[in-house]
Amino acid sequence: MAILTLSTEQVVDLVKQLSVEQQVEVFKFLLLQHWGKWESLSRYGGDQVRLIAQERGYSWDMMSEEERESFIDDLVHED
Repeated sequence: MAILTLSTEQVVDLVKQLSVEQQVEVFKFLLLQHWGKWESLSRYGGDQVRLIAQERGYSWDMMSEEERESFIDDLVHED
């Protein structure tokens, strides 16, 4: 099998020529290539936010979405 070397721009241009269904297949392929890393990072982030909340006397799982947003906002803007 011959190997074809293309620039990123060329690859993007080729993908743009595909049908929507074919583009979805390419997207799924690319997404699945890194799914394990994303899942691991997401789990790590969830564990960390629960730990930080617990250290500050809160239960992340018992907080409403609004409380979570406020909690994260306070963390981000902490000095």
